[in-house]
Amino acid sequence: MLAFILRRLIQAVIVMVTVAFIAFMLFQYVGDPVVFLLGQDATPEQIRELRAQLGLDQPFIVQFWHFLVNAAQGEFGLSLRQGAKVSRLIAERFPATLELALVAAFLALIVGVPMGVYAALKRGTFTSQLFMTISLLGVSLPTFLIGILLILVFSVTLGWFPSFGRGQVVQMGWWSSGLMTAKGWHHITLPAITLAIFQLTLIMRLVRAEMLEVLRTDYIKFARARGLSNRAIHFGHALKNTLVPVLTITGLQLGGLIAFAIITETVFQWPGMGLLFIQAVTFADIPVMAAYLCLIALIFVVINLVVDLLYFVVDPRLRVGKAGGH
Repeated sequence: MLAFILRRLIQAVIVMVTVAFIAFMLFQYVGDPVVFLLGQDATPEQIRELRAQLGLDQPFIVQFWHFLVNAAQGEFGLSLRQGAKVSRLIAERFPATLELALVAAFLALIVGVPMGVYAALKRGTFTSQLFMTISLLGVSLPTFLIGILLILVFSVTLGWFPSFGRGQVVQMGWWSSGLMTAKGWHHITLPAITLAIFQLTLIMRLVRAEMLEVLRTDYIKFARARGLSNRAIHFGHALKNTLVPVLTITGLQLGGLIAFAIITETVFQWPGMGLLFIQAVTFADIPVMAAYLCLIALIFVVINLVVDLLYFVVDPRLRVGKAGGH
């Protein structure tokens, strides 16, 4: 177990250094930050002085090392557009994105897993076919179109939900939460549903496929021969053994929800990291872009590590295999 964790940590460090190098290259080839800070009318003396202050006159490897050290401390310099520290901007926007992703993931799980189990156990029925049709629509429709349709129906036509913003939030130290207020839940409903629909349909189809495969295995036939009830077979054996791939997809999709909430946040003007990144791309705000890239990579690395460790909890075959290998 310890050797497994060490290998994963080494792989994580390699991935993060690679992503940091890609982010650092943004500073080298996507415009000159000195020009952005001083403007086109800056004199050569001002440019040389600022380049020396920022360390841009040093060799490439020295600059990259300083970038790595600062990135490890969560420092990416100043935003070229807002003039504020990038770390502060990320800290302000991260709670909104994380809450949106967690609510969307929760919706996808509590709806997608039961739908997938039902579609597997009641395949061929009208309701099962209806679920499969809905899942095709969820996979096919682009996220921005789903968001616009929800706004049109539930915000413009019915007036049930607001179409933009985060609503009332509660400040708890540096963390701000909209899940502590009724208006916060009111505002997060439509964005969360929009973000959850694709993940929900993906989880539903995965659970159905894995459930059908498990139900055809020999140990399920043996369980039936022993006289176990359908409930014990379906939920005590079959569903439990579908959790490994579901855990993988759910873990990776949580990272994907955080990373790719950009479209949803733009449609609903949700004040999260996705909207901040879109604004940074529009204004070529390279420090913000680099920080976003590194943070998303870190989130994926941590989630992958957690999912790998959960395998040992869910699937005893992995623990037996590791023990046998040693």
